[in-house]
Amino acid sequence: MQSIDYCPVQMCQFHQIQIIRRYLTQNPHLIAARELLHICVNMKPLGSTGFLEKFNAWYERWDECLNERTVLKSGKETFTHRRLRKAKRSIADHLPRLFPYEEYPELMIPKTTNKLEGTNSEMKRLIRNHNGLSGQRRITFLDGFLET
Repeated sequence: MQSIDYCPVQMCQFHQIQIIRRYLTQNPHLIAARELLHICVNMKPLGSTGFLEKFNAWYERWDECLNERTVLKSGKETFTHRRLRKAKRSIADHLPRLFPYEEYPELMIPKTTNKLEGTNSEMKRLIRNHNGLSGQRRITFLDGFLET
């Protein structure tokens, strides 16, 4: 990311939701987890300001729950809701890259990576068909593919 910090990078919102679902499951038991999943699933219609407001309000409401600790039998202390904390952290870390399509409308950045996924699968298919290429020739081949 540091090598391309001069241009806006859009993280696929669909993939962010999938990350959150992996941490929280499709049907979470905790109310806090259900609320966070609901906020994330509604990310697209909420937009950046609405999402940020809902996420910050959720965080303030459930801050105490996120910081709960449990003492294990071994005597070690750990966070009680680790997966919920990971989900919150994932959103907080990716927040600057979730809404560049709104910040730079002139660039017409898509919200998802659907078009890119098609390009990647085509590139993988071509590499598989030319699997005998040396490292340097493979780079040259991919450069030519990306230029077209």
